[in-house]
Amino acid sequence: MQAEPMTSKVVVITGASSGIGQATAIGLGGEGHQVVLAARRTDRLVDIAGKINADGGTAVARAVDVTDRGDVAALVDGVVSEFGKLDVFVNNAGIMPLSRLDALLVDEWNQMIDVNIRGLLHGIAAALPHFKRQAGGHFVTVASIGAHEVVATGAVYCASKYAAWAITEGLRLESDPSIRVTTISPGVVESELADSISDPTAQEAMRTYRAISIPADSIANAISYAIGQPPDVDVNEIIVRPAGQR
Repeated sequence: MQAEPMTSKVVVITGASSGIGQATAIGLGGEGHQVVLAARRTDRLVDIAGKINADGGTAVARAVDVTDRGDVAALVDGVVSEFGKLDVFVNNAGIMPLSRLDALLVDEWNQMIDVNIRGLLHGIAAALPHFKRQAGGHFVTVASIGAHEVVATGAVYCASKYAAWAITEGLRLESDPSIRVTTISPGVVESELADSISDPTAQEAMRTYRAISIPADSIANAISYAIGQPPDVDVNEIIVRPAGQR
């Protein structure tokens, strides 16, 4: 149950072509929000947006590469021009090609830094000026339980999520109270994240680690709860994981 009747908000969701991003777009679209689905796989975005619109919601698909600062800035500026405002920016895009450090998969480390950290910063840099001008807005960072613990094969991934947590908390401390800031830290969730793991050792470890999982809808519900609070309530962090996850 929401704390107050939901008013329609313009919400940008990165990484919206699958998993948590897709579930969040469908959930918020069903609640009457105007959702902007952003990712690189535009064919997936168009299909998801079409289903939301067919069910009576309002959704548009926009191609974006979060590692490109100009791309993210153009996305946000375009949304504000089209809808007249931006209420919520959900920094959800992320990748998780886990590996042991001695596997020396440096290119994959750099990809995680680019998407999980720089992508987050690009979203903040693009949306923050609009939020300050509007005297209101809400940042939601989808971090990970990896922001609170380190597992073998997860050193770089967990570091990137620790960074995401720290950046988001710093943003909260620096922001005017009119700008709300929330970190959502999911545990094991049904998603495509593990599909990017190329290291055999990490693949085997993940099969055991991900034996118990929860649907992406569980995280979408947490995001809905956070953005549905009254303007003077800032939900700073929610950790959501399977009851059976240690």
